[in-house]
Amino acid sequence: MNFSHFIKPVVSAFRFVIVTVLCVSLLFSNTLSAQAIGAKKSAPTEATDQLNLIQKQTDEVARKAPLTLEETQAKTEKGLNEVQGDADKDKMKRPENSGSATTVQDQVKNILDKVAGDK
Repeated sequence: MNFSHFIKPVVSAFRFVIVTVLCVSLLFSNTLSAQAIGAKKSAPTEATDQLNLIQKQTDEVARKAPLTLEETQAKTEKGLNEVQGDADKDKMKRPENSGSATTVQDQVKNILDKVAGDK
């Protein structure tokens, strides 16, 4: 008796199931990825005012000679960088506004502790 006669139908059925699952997952990942679930809806013109100001400042900087170190440092101290200033600073995630969020290092350490059996 040849073992391959028994295993071929099982493998072909298993292959069909795997291909079907992959196709369905690709279909759902393509259709659902465009949906921003839980995203806050904003007015379409809300960000354009800031972008227009940033674009104007960028154009001014591009027309002038390169900034000196002192000018760059002075503009950077006002916000995130020379051009943006403090635009959307309140929306950025940083340690001051993250609260009790765990860092990636803490998450990895916790997982390794669980794997090692320390917890």
